[in-house]
Amino acid sequence: MTSRPPTTARRLRLATELRRLRERAGLTSTEAARQLGTSSGQLSNVETGRFGVSADRVRAMARTYSCTDQAHVDALAAMAGGDRKKGWWEQYRGILPPGLLDLAELEHHATALRTAYTSHIPGLLQTIDHAREIFRQMIPVAPPPEVEHRASHRIKRQAVLHRHEPVSYHTIVHEAALRMKVGGPDVARAQLNHLLDMSERDHITVLVIPFEVGAFPGSGQSMNFARGPVPQLDTVQLDQSHGPVLLDAEAQLQKYRLLLERMEAVALDPEKSRDHMHQIARQL
Repeated sequence: MTSRPPTTARRLRLATELRRLRERAGLTSTEAARQLGTSSGQLSNVETGRFGVSADRVRAMARTYSCTDQAHVDALAAMAGGDRKKGWWEQYRGILPPGLLDLAELEHHATALRTAYTSHIPGLLQTIDHAREIFRQMIPVAPPPEVEHRASHRIKRQAVLHRHEPVSYHTIVHEAALRMKVGGPDVARAQLNHLLDMSERDHITVLVIPFEVGAFPGSGQSMNFARGPVPQLDTVQLDQSHGPVLLDAEAQLQKYRLLLERMEAVALDPEKSRDHMHQIARQL
């Protein structure tokens, strides 16, 4: 077990899962450390994400904790191995808030993404001009270099939709977000056309909730749901004014799975959603 700063959200998630496995096995940290042949202090450092851990060590811990879910163990071991590789987002460390780097890492490793937005176009489907205008409206006002860093980071996140094996992406967008003339009519029209083009891709689904639906579950809230290799490793990311917040407790995951299902139930189907977006684009 070796120290490996900085502590990322992915490492913290692995640490949390290892602690949960130990607790489900009914072992104290002292008992678990003794069976693993380590100290309780070292185990604590692993369970708080301060220390990294190897894939082999993860498998040894799973055996000690009597975890028989092989898919879960394999996923945790893969997380430990992947923790040793630096992603493109690391170039922004110290430049942008850590939460934005965590979001990029979460999306990069997800097996599928589901999102819902009521007042914004999804970041993974924004044009560069739209993104720049969004960041220019930040409070406090961001200087031009920060605007460019945030915009370039947002566009680079979109690589998950364009790689050789793109992630499956399913998003719900409220009509309010589609009609907001961010950057003026020309930028807004280009953004809608881009959204329409992306919605035609096989791995991307865009569903629109029209104004006529009225109130619906989750109105006023934006969320990203990243599916892990096993359901236990799913993660929800919520946008807050102070930055992204990651949730992974089972009760929270269940809540947001249900919320997304109920939002999808009131949205238009993909074909009617495209028709609705075309109609809005013609009105801009």
